Amino acid sequence: MKLGQWLGLICLIISFYILWQIRQILLLIFTAIIVAIALNSLARRVEQYGTPRKFALPAVIFAFLLLAILFFIGIVPPFIEQFSLLIELLISGFERLPEFVRQLETDLPFELPSLSMVTDWLAAQNATAFGIFRNFFSFFNDTLQILLQTLLVLILSIMLAVNPAAYRDAGLKLIPSFYRRRADDILCECEIALVNWMGGILISSVFVFALSFIGLSVLGIRLVLAHALLAGLLNFIPNIGPTLSVGSPILVALLSPDPWKAIAVFVLYIIIQNIESYWLTPTVMARQVSLLPALTLAAQIFFATAFGFLGLLLALPLAVVAKIWLQEFLIKDILDQWVESPLRSSVAVTVLPEAVVAAEGLDVQTVAEGNEGTSEEI
Repeated sequence: MKLGQWLGLICLIISFYILWQIRQILLLIFTAIIVAIALNSLARRVEQYGTPRKFALPAVIFAFLLLAILFFIGIVPPFIEQFSLLIELLISGFERLPEFVRQLETDLPFELPSLSMVTDWLAAQNATAFGIFRNFFSFFNDTLQILLQTLLVLILSIMLAVNPAAYRDAGLKLIPSFYRRRADDILCECEIALVNWMGGILISSVFVFALSFIGLSVLGIRLVLAHALLAGLLNFIPNIGPTLSVGSPILVALLSPDPWKAIAVFVLYIIIQNIESYWLTPTVMARQVSLLPALTLAAQIFFATAFGFLGLLLALPLAVVAKIWLQEFLIKDILDQWVESPLRSSVAVTVLPEAVVAAEGLDVQTVAEGNEGTSEEI
């Protein structure tokens, strides 16, 4: 390799290292882009009714900020209060588990050796379990950091929504000139996919929250708002979220005077998830980019490991964007365009991809004839 190539490779490695170090900031920027796309989508819908954009976008931003303020004033304080009580209740319930196991061992007419092992294990793991319960939602503790990150996302979202074309053109400048038009088309597909995902997941989460709130209220489970809001928020996390959301109401039901309600809560959540999975999701997400379940779970594990809880929360939109780029850029524009010439010899001739030819302004038929002539000469 020449000196210039070595310098280019070193600069590339340094760039990747810097990007990895600021990955949390990049994830916040991606969150701001999602919010800006949502605001632009709503503004376009308002424009369809004859409202100019200079009035439509401020109206959408004002409505969005108003809803956010009402949410933080009306729902967040009681949720935090109930959530704190829920954590205390779960900790006290875990403290009672060894005693419950000992009582069960005493009441049984026969001896189970495994119960003694369970009792000893629970007694030994109490301190660890308490630490897990207290730190499971540790990101709620650093209030100032969360407020600053939320403020940063809101400001970036509004700035991106005011003039999206300028920021889009600036991003396209980082792509080679012959591929910018194609990259712009791929970005349009990503935008459509993210809009479909946001609309579908919001409807689905509100649906899960409403049914959970109504069902738990009928069953008389304590801390209904905390359980229902957790179910709605965790619905943003496929596969893992619904499983986590059912744990807290079942434990609260087991600690209540009527432990049989735990079975009713379990059945209720199964019914809600089946309705959401087999009826609501196919209806509201019919145009969403589909991902294989194994790939979805692998993406969640990867993004949660790399970015933490926020990466787990945004794993699905990140995976959707990654799938579109891999499918359009790597598969369609590169791998599908590599054609092996049917020669008698073992020499293979690579034909220029049509996307690159079109982007360069060349005639596709002329290039094809040139490739055929090359094959004949060989």
